[in-house]
Amino acid sequence: MSIIEVQDIKRDFGKFTAVDAISFQVQEGEIFGFLGPNGAGKTTTINMLCTLLRPTSGRANVAGFDVATQRDEVRSSIGLVFQEPTLDEYLTAEQNLRFHAYAYNVPGAEREKRISQLLQLVDLSDRRRSQVRTFSGGMKRRLEIARGLLHAPRVLFLDEPTLGLDPQTRRHIWDHIAALRKEHRLTIFMTTHYMDEAENCDRIGIIDQGGIIALDTPDSLKDGLGGDLVTLTAKDNEAAAMELKEKFGISPALQNGTVTFSVPKGDQFLPRLVGNFSTPLLSLGVHRPTLDDVFLKLTGRAIRDEEAGLKDQMKLMMKTFHGMRR
Repeated sequence: MSIIEVQDIKRDFGKFTAVDAISFQVQEGEIFGFLGPNGAGKTTTINMLCTLLRPTSGRANVAGFDVATQRDEVRSSIGLVFQEPTLDEYLTAEQNLRFHAYAYNVPGAEREKRISQLLQLVDLSDRRRSQVRTFSGGMKRRLEIARGLLHAPRVLFLDEPTLGLDPQTRRHIWDHIAALRKEHRLTIFMTTHYMDEAENCDRIGIIDQGGIIALDTPDSLKDGLGGDLVTLTAKDNEAAAMELKEKFGISPALQNGTVTFSVPKGDQFLPRLVGNFSTPLLSLGVHRPTLDDVFLKLTGRAIRDEEAGLKDQMKLMMKTFHGMRR
């Protein structure tokens, strides 16, 4: 069953179209990754789904509610964890959660029970009375996730949930996210710049220049590149590219001092290449396509080169959202 349904949704800012009539669905209980270069329309789409922007045209439903005409119902059905930390660091962990519970009108009989359950779920029960300013970055992130779940939302929006954390802490966060999904059948809509994290998604939508240019499972997106990725450098890369075209019918890409192309069963192709190649080679490698390769192929840039420069926008979104809740 679809818990997010987007049909021909569009958003204009004057003469500029930020999101151009996109359509997609997210299934209940799914982890859905939304990727795109800065300025591609990713944040604008999320803003519309979270009721922070009204669509210029088209329709979108979240948890069965229309984002334009049933905004309060949508807000009650979603949790938000932004890239920019939004905790009050001079309050304790439980005080941060209690304040959020008041803002969302969580019934008193349920409030303390949920706070205790969520602190236990994210392994912070023993620090419930500690000021947040004494927490590590990973502990703060786990507390923010607990806060986003306090009012029992059906959809959790995560913007760069582990940005800046070390690999071990990132893995710990993802273990908690997986547990949340399993226990609560939670739908997770997330953005990330870490392609290894995107592998955790059931499906990924890639948006560029306001339109969705790919939407599929991670494996299907990688298979769509047409085989294994071969990368080589030669004394003369242009001569190597010409020889590849003449001898093997391959039209490679030349960028950043390398020659790259895709072939089926790359490990079997390499011996044939080396045995029949006259241009002197300096290096040669082959690997299974990654989501980085998919992103580069579809958008013309590597996601690791994208600056996560949306902090001011995220801060404004957070303030706007909580201001509308009060």
